[in-house]
Amino acid sequence: MFSGRALRYAFSASSLSLPHAVSPNFRFLSHSPNPKSIEEAISSFHSLLHMNPQPSIVRINKILGSVAKMKHHRTAISLFAKAECKGFTPSLFTLSILINCYCHLGNMSFAFSILGKILKMDYQPDIITLNTLLKGQCINTNVREALVFHNDILAKGFQLDEVSYCTLINGFCKIGKTSAALELLRKMETGLVKPGLVIYNTVIDGLCKEGLAIEAKKLYHEMTERGISRDIITYNSLIYGFCCMDQWQEATWLLNKMGLEGITPCIYTFNILVDAFCKKGCITKAEAIVGRMMKSSIKPDVISYSALMDGYCMMNNVDESKKFLNKMIKNDVVPNVFSYNIVINGLCKINRVGEAMDLFQEMHCKGLVPDIVTYTSLINGLLKLGRISKVQDLIYEMHDNGHFPNRVTYSVLLDGLCKSQRLDEAIMLFKKMGVLGIQPDIYTYTILIDGLCKGGRLNTARQVFHYLLVKGYPLDVQAYTAMINEFCKEGLFDEAKALFFQMGENGCLPDFVAFETIIGALLEKGDHDKAENLLDEMIARGLLKL
Repeated sequence: MFSGRALRYAFSASSLSLPHAVSPNFRFLSHSPNPKSIEEAISSFHSLLHMNPQPSIVRINKILGSVAKMKHHRTAISLFAKAECKGFTPSLFTLSILINCYCHLGNMSFAFSILGKILKMDYQPDIITLNTLLKGQCINTNVREALVFHNDILAKGFQLDEVSYCTLINGFCKIGKTSAALELLRKMETGLVKPGLVIYNTVIDGLCKEGLAIEAKKLYHEMTERGISRDIITYNSLIYGFCCMDQWQEATWLLNKMGLEGITPCIYTFNILVDAFCKKGCITKAEAIVGRMMKSSIKPDVISYSALMDGYCMMNNVDESKKFLNKMIKNDVVPNVFSYNIVINGLCKINRVGEAMDLFQEMHCKGLVPDIVTYTSLINGLLKLGRISKVQDLIYEMHDNGHFPNRVTYSVLLDGLCKSQRLDEAIMLFKKMGVLGIQPDIYTYTILIDGLCKGGRLNTARQVFHYLLVKGYPLDVQAYTAMINEFCKEGLFDEAKALFFQMGENGCLPDFVAFETIIGALLEKGDHDKAENLLDEMIARGLLKL
């Protein structure tokens, strides 16, 4: 952050007038040829350092700028240090290059120290330099500090441009602070620098991603009032926002409105709608969108096909999903790892692991490297069939391919071991997660508790359950039900009853399964009075309505 005392010191180092537009050096260098590789750049730079007489700083800047464009920011900084040792005096452009490098490296304190150096040398930072600092703070998630810097430089008499405000607004939107971005937009509307299409699009997109599509549409209408033409980015953002809100009529209206304004929907536009319809189970509507896409001479891509495949899998129609995978290949659309993962996962869920393994081998043949999702799906399917040895082979292969089991993978393994009553191995695996620094979530704990209960390890399950309560974990209804069920099996009805009511006290609403477990156990034992008393107590506590 460069504000407060540090900023005042930097600006007080020199009397300043308003900045020039662009450094003359920048205009000259932008038309100069660049080295083709980092090795060539470094070699040329060292040659310049040993020239006699000493070349101008302009030639040094040219190479430093090329190195920075190649994203070798540390190298550019190091080369400048060598030039300075040789007696070269940096120009404004040199120092601007260094600021850019430090910003990309996330070292904002050094970037602002260079600003201080600019002012001490009686240079005047131009708008490009100031925008670079603003962007540096924003890309390093210091958006609030960037706003403070913006306010400080305005107070010093510097005039920022639309790029400056776009940088700040984009920064706010990226960290989910769209309300702050909207506030800045409103200030621009009453200021000297008026917001243009890019800024409106940025705020509209941010609002839509935060589920505020209605507010975004208001801005859409304001653009018309201000004479700003909407483009495809405006419409794509709004269509996405309304799809997320299940407001299909609005999304369709926007799609039609695009055509009326002479804006042709792109593949991304159609894919937003296809994906949204598939996720909501409206597969027929999704296919209608694909048909409309093809009528517009837009060929479905891997995202279009993958969305349809995922939609069919969600409807438990894996065969249709598999057909679309084959159709994709037939139409010369290359499936990616995500495409294969959809079908492999769908097949494993319905125990068709053999077909899933065939697709797994097909991925290898096509040169696709399976990811953690692929392996986790297959492990889950194999565990359901009790094929433990094959699971071990897959884990070894995962390691060989540089993939390591994550929390989801471990939860799947844990579930498989518990269901096959290999509880000692399950406990060892659970402990290994802690050793590896993989933090279990409530789903993982529930698997373990349920497995221990069903395996007759009530005391161990009770210890784990009590530990979670003490640590304040938000236990779910499945964990409570597993414990209640086991207490009932052991005839510990008072403990089962106490835990049942504790569910509500801990913010976990008791469900019918937990209630039926206790009532059923009491009735089976012949304790009709206790069952009736439990019903009365539930009614009194408002947990049951007649």
